[in-house]
Amino acid sequence: MTPIRRHKELDRIWKTPRGWGRLSAVNHTVVGRRFMVTSLVFFAIGGLLAMLIRTQLATRDSAFMEPGTYAQVFTMHGTIMMFLFAIPFFEGLAMYLLPKMLGARDLAFPRMSAYGYWCYLFGGSILIVALLMGAAPDGGWFMYTPLSSSTYTPGISADVWLLGISFVEISAMSAAVEFLVSILLLRAGGMSLDRMPIFAWYMLVVAGMMLVGFPPLILGSVLLETERALGLPFFDPTRGGDPLLWQHLFWLFGHPEVYIIFLPAAGVLSTIIPVFSSHRLVGFRAVVAAIVTMGFLSFGLWVHHMYTTGIPHLSLSFFSIASALVAVPTAVQIFAWFATMAAGRPRFSIPMLHVGGFMFVFVFGGLSGVMLAMVPFNSQVHDTQFVVAHLHYVLVGGFIFPMMAAAYYWLPHMCGRQPVQHLSHAAFWTVFGGFNLTFLGMHLTGLLGMTRRLYSYDDPAWEVLNFISSMGGFVTTIGFALLALDLILLVMFGKRARRDPWGAGTLEWATPMPPPSYAFAAIPVLEDAPDGRRIAAGQGLLAVPRGQLETLGVDPLTGAPQQIVVLPASTFLPLWTAVATGGIYLSLLAKTYLLVPPLALVVVVLFLRWTRSTPPAQVLDAGRGIRLPNQSASGAAPSLWAMRFVIAGDATAFASLLFGAGFLAISAPGWPPPGWPEDSVRTILPVAVGAAIALLRPHGIAAVIAQGLILAGSAAALWRIEGATDHAAPASLAAVAAYAALHAAIGLVIAAWAVKRPRAEQDISAQWQRYAAIVGAMSMAFPIVLRLLSSAAA
Repeated sequence: MTPIRRHKELDRIWKTPRGWGRLSAVNHTVVGRRFMVTSLVFFAIGGLLAMLIRTQLATRDSAFMEPGTYAQVFTMHGTIMMFLFAIPFFEGLAMYLLPKMLGARDLAFPRMSAYGYWCYLFGGSILIVALLMGAAPDGGWFMYTPLSSSTYTPGISADVWLLGISFVEISAMSAAVEFLVSILLLRAGGMSLDRMPIFAWYMLVVAGMMLVGFPPLILGSVLLETERALGLPFFDPTRGGDPLLWQHLFWLFGHPEVYIIFLPAAGVLSTIIPVFSSHRLVGFRAVVAAIVTMGFLSFGLWVHHMYTTGIPHLSLSFFSIASALVAVPTAVQIFAWFATMAAGRPRFSIPMLHVGGFMFVFVFGGLSGVMLAMVPFNSQVHDTQFVVAHLHYVLVGGFIFPMMAAAYYWLPHMCGRQPVQHLSHAAFWTVFGGFNLTFLGMHLTGLLGMTRRLYSYDDPAWEVLNFISSMGGFVTTIGFALLALDLILLVMFGKRARRDPWGAGTLEWATPMPPPSYAFAAIPVLEDAPDGRRIAAGQGLLAVPRGQLETLGVDPLTGAPQQIVVLPASTFLPLWTAVATGGIYLSLLAKTYLLVPPLALVVVVLFLRWTRSTPPAQVLDAGRGIRLPNQSASGAAPSLWAMRFVIAGDATAFASLLFGAGFLAISAPGWPPPGWPEDSVRTILPVAVGAAIALLRPHGIAAVIAQGLILAGSAAALWRIEGATDHAAPASLAAVAAYAALHAAIGLVIAAWAVKRPRAEQDISAQWQRYAAIVGAMSMAFPIVLRLLSSAAA
């Protein structure tokens, strides 16, 4: 087969339909670009809100905005930048790059990527529409209780945040599972873990952090929304709740999120610096170890944000030490970058100019971060503008400059045009100068005592510094406008770029520019050099099209070819599923709860329709004399791995729920309550029998019976709990029982669906059956544990 004929056949199989058909796109290149473009639109909105804030604070006693409007603008600025820009942008970049870097044709679950995008777009749009209608959240992007409770924030503004962010986080959780499975299973032949690109290592750790880090926030949002809608007092201290529980759940997500945002940017630097230094990354394995260490340490730092809340001194010492230790793996990466530049011969092209900007800004922010890790200093500057300055130096400087470097580095790959680098320099220096002018003075403002979230002030000592910061903000905005203009001119009028214009020699540059929908005409084998001509000529695996979307699945450790993964074609199912999911969230927002069950049923039916494209078990020719099973016959299908990761993320949410209830039993006022819900054999026995059956026989009709028993017992336990709105103890037990009932209901649907399915799909169902059984058993035993904790604390 000639390369031209191969290209036409592959393009016919993989291409996205034109016109309205583009809404059915599931290809990683299209979806990744959508994520990046949409996130940049949200970034522009967030930047506009920042300018409104700086205008208000430029002078004393400013009347530019009313206090209520300012609170909404302040809240939405932080919410947009944290939830709608930073994380979605690197999700899109990773979606675009990872398959090409790994030598695959797409990600493992293209429809999941598309579904995540639509959820992100719809959830973000809910927040923006609320802002335009004057009903945006106004309690800060962290939504601390009790300010965000229905007592102090009536109306729907807080509900908009809680429901909108939960909707958006569907995209983050789906991306986490997508990246983990794709990086582990979909790679070039022979690409073992120790030969993966460094950016893939960064994203592997980040995906794991997202899988574990986001569930506490989602759970906290659900509990707070339940309190606001149904009156269950998880955060109300007058009824056995505790506002500190929200802070624990929020910062269990919030501090890892700092590193979730930073690590992809660091992955960009670890990719770009070796290319422009003409030297491989110094200390590759040390950098990988530092990434993994940083991922683990980030989950031990959440109390870093709660030093002044009355935490015991021993705990303060532990978290202070952990906060200082995280500087060590960060320093390992920074020294590796400097060593790489010192060992090579750096070329200071425009991407490296942004790398230099990052080095200055991030190191400065890291130094203030070490200062904030120390309890005495933190207690002095807590909740001041000093913290605002540190946050922006670390997050904005640590993310924006690497992302601008990434834009100039990979834009030739995306559009086939080379940067001209005239306006680029002016844009960089304007952003760099304006950024430091804005935030450097905030350190001094904070040290002078100016707190965060101030609407107005009357101290003349603050006015000059605030005016300088405001002017710096407008300079920064001009710089970003120049940057946007430069990139638009580059895409429209830039000169044509040759293949691999930077001389990187890595796999993503072996594709044409811009890349075709199928990425690689043949799946590369790592023993070969990543030569685009040889790949186009079919010198690899899966070079002969069979009329279906095929990519290679490998052993997670060794990279040895293991299976042929057949992917789904373009479909509108992700869009319709996201629309139905959005309907559930809008019904909850409007408090039309009767619409939720039918919409949930529609979502279930749509998800079940996704499974109709599962290919029958086959053994296929992979080329080069290799025959491989497809995923249905392999015994190690990507969907089996996905279920394991979904369970891991869900188990984190369940553990957070148990932690929250235990925290209330130990620390909240009014415990133990006057009475507990009575234990009943009629509720415990069916759950115990169902759990035993599910653990022993998680397949077929036995699984249906098992989950039916667990559901009946959990629902009965939930029904018997009285006084859930009177005290947090029965509310907590009701939440745990409801959690078990929900998982049993899901297990019942999956078990019924899998009865007539092939054995490989029954094995996927069995994973959930066992997990749901464990959740049910633990839920029935938890009242005893909670009672013991409460009695011991009393």
